[in-house]
Amino acid sequence: AFRCVVGLRQAARRGRLCGRYDRLDGRADRGAKRKIWSIARAIVDANPAADIRMGLVAYRDIGDEYVTKTFDLTTDIQDIYAQLLEFKARGGGDWPESVNEALFIGVTKLSWTQGPAVDRIMFLVGDAPPHMDYPQDTKYPEVLRMARERGIIVNAVQAGDARDTERLWREIAQFGNGRYIPIPQDGGVVLIIETPFDREIIELQGEINGTVIPYGSRSKRSAVESKQRQVAAAPAAVATEMAGYLSRRAMRSASAEAVTGEGDLVTDVAAGRQALDKIKEEELPDNVRKLASAERKALVDKQMTQRRALNDRLAELIKKRDQYAFEQQKKAPVRKADSFDRAVEETLKAQIKR
Repeated sequence: AFRCVVGLRQAARRGRLCGRYDRLDGRADRGAKRKIWSIARAIVDANPAADIRMGLVAYRDIGDEYVTKTFDLTTDIQDIYAQLLEFKARGGGDWPESVNEALFIGVTKLSWTQGPAVDRIMFLVGDAPPHMDYPQDTKYPEVLRMARERGIIVNAVQAGDARDTERLWREIAQFGNGRYIPIPQDGGVVLIIETPFDREIIELQGEINGTVIPYGSRSKRSAVESKQRQVAAAPAAVATEMAGYLSRRAMRSASAEAVTGEGDLVTDVAAGRQALDKIKEEELPDNVRKLASAERKALVDKQMTQRRALNDRLAELIKKRDQYAFEQQKKAPVRKADSFDRAVEETLKAQIKR
């Protein structure tokens, strides 16, 4: 399982990512949000059986709109992505931030999976040092001692070149058994490579999205419908990355998951998690509720058959896209030390392997 905060567990590895995006400028902010999909995909590429969970601890400082906002580790990466979309790049008041509190919450308050077959990885992302004058805080050396006891690796990603931040970020990475990763203030985001396969990939993912049947409580159905809209509204760069991740998950699973998280009747029936005849009538959408039992089964089977055929076509297109992008990257390489997404991907691969 792979857990990542701003956390990872790999199936058994999991991971988390812990991060602050507030001071990153617009390009880095958008890039970090987009690259959550390529990071998740990189984990699956390194370990196809990985059970990935991600979480987020956003932090600012006392006196700001909020000090911390926490989203626990979850397999529902679409939900984490939706939460990231809500964050805006804003500055704070004084220079230091509530880094100590964010680290403490990331280490002690998130639902880290226990056991030896789990990778627990955090990324602290920011440009400002911690407040060391807040008496209520557990200071970072003690928090990192707790992290080591819990088997959580803590990496420190510094945006910008502030010397006071660099000294402390290096120390945090050292105490956290992690890596210090410097990136420019703009995030060093890799140039988006358009390919001849992008439009068809996006269209196929849209068709796969159309095979989803939301069910369950009103709030659960609403959440699934929101994810369907999210797929349809995603910018091309995000949509292709999202399709790559979802395709890899679908191809390694009999349930052919089309959205992350719960609430898709087609996935849950195929996975054996739900029996059609056990579902309450009020938990079915109107178009399914009006059908007889045999017709409901026929509809679900039809949607799954269509989804698998679409996923087969999508997987082939993604292979072609990846090869095309790889060739283009060789022609115009980006300095790895300057790239947020590449640095995180390489760090994850190395630490999972380790």
